[in-house]
Amino acid sequence: MDNQLSLDNEKADIDIDINDLERTHFLDTSLTGSTIAGSTLYVVATPIGNLEDITFRAIRVLNEVHLIAAEDTRHTSKLLSHYQIQTPLISCYEHNEESRIDTLVRNLSEGFDLALVSDAGTPLISDPGYRVVKGVIEAGFKVIPIPGPCAVIAGLSVSGLPTDSFIFAGFPNRKQGKRIAALEELLETLKDKKSTIIFYESPHRIVKLIEDIVAVMGDRPAMVGREITKHYEEYLRGPLSHILSELKSRKAIKGECALFVASNIVGSYNRERVNSIIKETYDHTDSHFDSDSLQSIYNEIDNIIITELELSEMKTSALAKALSRKYNLPRQEIYSRILKLQ
Repeated sequence: MDNQLSLDNEKADIDIDINDLERTHFLDTSLTGSTIAGSTLYVVATPIGNLEDITFRAIRVLNEVHLIAAEDTRHTSKLLSHYQIQTPLISCYEHNEESRIDTLVRNLSEGFDLALVSDAGTPLISDPGYRVVKGVIEAGFKVIPIPGPCAVIAGLSVSGLPTDSFIFAGFPNRKQGKRIAALEELLETLKDKKSTIIFYESPHRIVKLIEDIVAVMGDRPAMVGREITKHYEEYLRGPLSHILSELKSRKAIKGECALFVASNIVGSYNRERVNSIIKETYDHTDSHFDSDSLQSIYNEIDNIIITELELSEMKTSALAKALSRKYNLPRQEIYSRILKLQ
């Protein structure tokens, strides 16, 4: 049976007087024959689901350091208990991270080694810890990674999508308007690149995210990794439209999701052709399209609108705004064509 971590987003702030901690935290060197070099902060990757996904080195380091700074002490204590690690814990999460820097630096200055862990996976990857690492580096101490699980890399390796170049976009904005604007900016940034795009998303918003990506970027090959490494892990591959249809057919979607989106477009329309037509025929001096080119553009746009109306639940105004921005066309004209095609 798989060993599972029980995820709990609530942060436990356990107040520990660092100076009162016993200074006789002996190091177990039976496996390695050596101790950790002094005054080092170790950034330790921990399992993202299955407790067996941890390295021997990570276990040794967590045993040997003087103190572990954890995103959620209650969550991390379950991992430590499983491996019989008795190292003291101190909380270090988004809202107290800045205030912990002085405490951690003081311990490092006294010659003690420390570890930084997040709830799951590699710290700092859509997790807190950046300010701590930056502060420790600026204070002149060593920061060393203890590599291990990371949902970005784990999912990418089985996505079936190109892996030679990828962009990690993290968690998208929860508000649709800002999310769409960010997707449009991302699309513009990657217009000349062939990079797989990776997002993290909650099960409650994954459908909305995919709808917005299709609206802004078109229907693309993709994969959704759900509950990666856990008992009910699942991988859905295919065009975004097919994945969207599958997710919409379910009564509920559970578990954190990682979405991997290819750089190329699939489907019955060609957005690159629309961009090419606009680039070749739009005269920025007098804002004029010749009639044949304009009709060609709108024929392409109509095909896009039809597809979007089938796949997306975006409001008419939001869809019109997204398409007008994308293709540099009057929003009112796009809005009218959407109403006509509906």
